[in-house]
Amino acid sequence: MAVDPFRTRDHVTDFDEIVDDIRARSLATRRTVTMESNIAYGTGPDETLDIFLPSNAGSDMPIHMFIHGGYWRMFSKEDYSCVAETITGVGAVAAIVDYSLMPAVRMDVLVGQVLKAKAFLLAHANRFGATRKQFSVSGHSAGAHLATFLFHRSPAPSGVVAAFLLGGLYDLEPLQTSFLREEIALSDEEVLRFTPMRHEHDPATRVAIMTGELETDPFRRQANAFKKFLAAQGLEVRESLVADGNHMSTVRDLAVAGTPVAAALRAAIVDAGARSERSAYP
Repeated sequence: MAVDPFRTRDHVTDFDEIVDDIRARSLATRRTVTMESNIAYGTGPDETLDIFLPSNAGSDMPIHMFIHGGYWRMFSKEDYSCVAETITGVGAVAAIVDYSLMPAVRMDVLVGQVLKAKAFLLAHANRFGATRKQFSVSGHSAGAHLATFLFHRSPAPSGVVAAFLLGGLYDLEPLQTSFLREEIALSDEEVLRFTPMRHEHDPATRVAIMTGELETDPFRRQANAFKKFLAAQGLEVRESLVADGNHMSTVRDLAVAGTPVAAALRAAIVDAGARSERSAYP
């Protein structure tokens, strides 16, 4: 039987150890970084987010929204609190977002939820000492996929100054013949509606796409194809590979100071701040 390139556990020998490390780091973050937990951005039980504040919190700070991965069917915001270490370390407010999981709900619900979370953060940025003019987003894997819906061309402007997409999925069709066929059973309609390669994106958003060098072929191919797709739409986009990085080590490194992944996340946030004066968002 052929090895499924999308079954991450088959390609990352220390999958469980990395997940345990991420969760342990996240618990430490929740104990040491000033935070406000389980803020409702909608009315559903899964529609909550956690806010983390930098140690030198002030006013008009950048605000960054992170969306976790897990093939739309696993993990939670609590598992990825550790990403806030890097975000707050650059002086920004971190918003770590939860959403419902498939197959209990369908893809349209998840996309609608991250859009609601974005709208909430833009509307209430000043509540957290932040400014909507310096809003950036990131996501890993399925979270990177969901993040792309936050900087569509319409309605414009999107309000997203910069986006950082790590190990993302930008073409859903191949997943229909992967192990996920049994896990989430993507329909043909969902593939058509929710494949990022079929949508138009905001040319004012600067995008960084990153993939691990040791990712399986579909992840690397899709990253390169999406870079070209966005560039053709007029977006400023750059793509990079993490040397010796796999699908799980790269997301762990989001919270590890001095790694190329953490540096790329920091750069996206700083970039959003530097460009805020030129942003068309009111």
